[in-house]
Amino acid sequence: MAKSKLKIPKICEQCGKPFEAKTVATRFCSPYCVDKSGRVKRRRAKEAIEKQTLLEESINKIAEIQTRPFISVSEATVLFGISKDTIRRLIKAGKIPAYNLGQRLTRVSRVHIEAMFTAVDLPEDPEERPVRMQYDKSECYNIAEVSEKFGISPSTVNKTIRKYSIPRRQIGKYVYVPKEQIEELFSKK
Repeated sequence: MAKSKLKIPKICEQCGKPFEAKTVATRFCSPYCVDKSGRVKRRRAKEAIEKQTLLEESINKIAEIQTRPFISVSEATVLFGISKDTIRRLIKAGKIPAYNLGQRLTRVSRVHIEAMFTAVDLPEDPEERPVRMQYDKSECYNIAEVSEKFGISPSTVNKTIRKYSIPRRQIGKYVYVPKEQIEELFSKK
């Protein structure tokens, strides 16, 4: 069998070092990187399985917690995703009623915590569509005309047009703006 004389420059997927591969399918620079990549892949698969089992256990625990009117501080952290310190701070401030049934047996009202963390419906802002300029060229000034008429530099005119969102339209190399809006704006100043 003949040896390949190909030397393809590649970068190892595991360690990131450049190396010369002898085949197009080579992904790693050494057997060590191949083994390490396999270990990482197996570890990630194991972690994914552990996360899934933890999630399934948590779902059962959360379903059981949601049926009880009073829950422990640690159960409240699981249910609402807030820290124990926050819950204790709310208890101390009197915002959440709590009952101490003994050492490490503080129970809080689940209903009161839910009332504090309910979702607030915000009104949706309708998307503002840009107003298309429907002005005729005769009803508009170009930037140079505005600058000349009001004695303002062209850069100041452009900044003011942007600041007050005045519609503008470019035709060729000239930018046109409506006469009525420009006169209204600059007559105030």
